[in-house]
Amino acid sequence: MQVKLNVVVGAVAALLCGTAMSQEVVKIGHVGPTSGQIAHLGKDNEMGARMAIEELNAKGVTIGGKKVKLELLAEDDAGDPKQGTAAAQKLVDAKVNGVVGHLNSGTSIPASKVYSDAGIPQISPSATNPKFTRNGYKTTFRVVADDVHLGGTLGRYAAKDLKGQSIAVIDDRTAYGQGVADEFEKGVKGAGGKVIGREFTNDKATDFTAILTSLKGKKPDVVFFGGMDAVAGPMLRQMKQLGINAKFLGGDGICTGELPKLAAGTMADGQVVCAEAGGVEGQAKKGMDDFRAKFKTKFNTEVQIYAPYVYDAVNVLVAAMVKAGSSDPAKYLPVLAKTTDYKGVTGSITFDEKGDIKNGALTLYTYKSDAKKEQKKEQISVVR
Repeated sequence: MQVKLNVVVGAVAALLCGTAMSQEVVKIGHVGPTSGQIAHLGKDNEMGARMAIEELNAKGVTIGGKKVKLELLAEDDAGDPKQGTAAAQKLVDAKVNGVVGHLNSGTSIPASKVYSDAGIPQISPSATNPKFTRNGYKTTFRVVADDVHLGGTLGRYAAKDLKGQSIAVIDDRTAYGQGVADEFEKGVKGAGGKVIGREFTNDKATDFTAILTSLKGKKPDVVFFGGMDAVAGPMLRQMKQLGINAKFLGGDGICTGELPKLAAGTMADGQVVCAEAGGVEGQAKKGMDDFRAKFKTKFNTEVQIYAPYVYDAVNVLVAAMVKAGSSDPAKYLPVLAKTTDYKGVTGSITFDEKGDIKNGALTLYTYKSDAKKEQKKEQISVVR
């Protein structure tokens, strides 16, 4: 009896082992700055990827008739272009089936060639510089609107809605910061507004006294900053110290939950207006709200900004594999390119011929104090 039982147990174990061994592993790469000044944004992105993969594995994914296990390979590029291409090559060498990232335009653009040469699809959840999808690579996609839309919309908003009479522009000279500032300036001028000064800094700077003092003499009523929250926070503090009470505008790089902390309580309610490259409203907004609640429960922290877009990007990649019946990049890439009306938590996703999202929405936000006197993002409007 014991011998028979051992035989049965052994047979079951062998069957389970064989099933586990036959289960295909699909590798999804993710790259973001999980170290450095904007590590809080990189970690936010990575958590969005982990959440998507864990949920998909829990539901069970079948590709080409085989049940697969999704595996996340996460790399840190520290927001540095050279480290970004090295991370991209590492994922290529690991034979990932697809990549979500990078966060910054400055890292996403050079990395896109590495992925293109290897034929591996890349979806950025946050790179907004137009050049990202203008190199003719068939493997390059993004799920957010670009700087032409984002910067231009903010420029028109500054001139028309805020009725800015003297608008100053500062950028951090990165691919993202300079790109969005250029488009903002075009938007201001196109709407009949006046830019009274253009200054620049860098993405590691902490002292802005010289450029702010120069601008103060021109009495700006609106200051636009092209860059990230790690620089915007200290800049807001120093504006306060110098008595510059202008409205402060920026793109999605400053539109984070961390900005009030980085500004150390110096932001006035409603002073900051930022745009996030994405947006849902009405009944569709419930999906985003539900995502934020699940994210908070899972990671015990609030969404910074891009995690929902990473989450959608992972799901779009996997949906294309399922539809193509293959995780082979060469086989599912044509299906990915034809993604139409995918219903994500960030809204509907359809790619155009360049890999850009069609009819990408923008959401304008400001920051206001809640009952606990903590400043939180508050939606102003969704713009298409």
